[in-house]
Amino acid sequence: MHKGKLFVITAPSGAGKTSLIEAVMREDPSLKISVSYTTRPPRPGERNGVDYHFIDDATFLAMKNRGEFLESAEVHGYRYGTSKKVILDAVKRGEDLILEIDWQGARQVRELYPDCVGIFILPPSIEELERRMRARGQDADAVIRRRVENAREELLRAGEFKYAIINKDFDWRRPTARASSAPAPRRWSSRTATSPR
Repeated sequence: MHKGKLFVITAPSGAGKTSLIEAVMREDPSLKISVSYTTRPPRPGERNGVDYHFIDDATFLAMKNRGEFLESAEVHGYRYGTSKKVILDAVKRGEDLILEIDWQGARQVRELYPDCVGIFILPPSIEELERRMRARGQDADAVIRRRVENAREELLRAGEFKYAIINKDFDWRRPTARASSAPAPRRWSSRTATSPR
């Protein structure tokens, strides 16, 4: 049995990473996704244990102090973390796992797993990113403005990743973004643009 592979997917809010990941998993059901812990309140339609494990700040800090997180970071004023045990167990079982985390967490994971496949998803422009955030109607204006400003900083980190995908005109009906689940993955391609780093 080969060791599982970690795909670390990072993008600013609104870049479309969740939709791309869902498309990849539909094409390759053998891929698993790690469900992160967060202190952020659920958005409409999000389910505890499916989209995130929603916990309070005290619980998060207690878990962090016990060393239960593989990586953790504060993003947009909320804490996020990935369970160390879940990742280690999945890799030992030979499962290929997707981690949907921010650039800070991705940097921590790379230090522990240098062979992980890092993929950064970019929007076509900051203006389009803001338009998508407003179109989904989930956040207040002040939250959107803060996320747009944070995105400018996040986009500067794209060069730290092996691949960068510009999510410009993703075909939602017939998704073609994909990641190979072979022991040595061949590609993560997109309908728009893929740039190996």
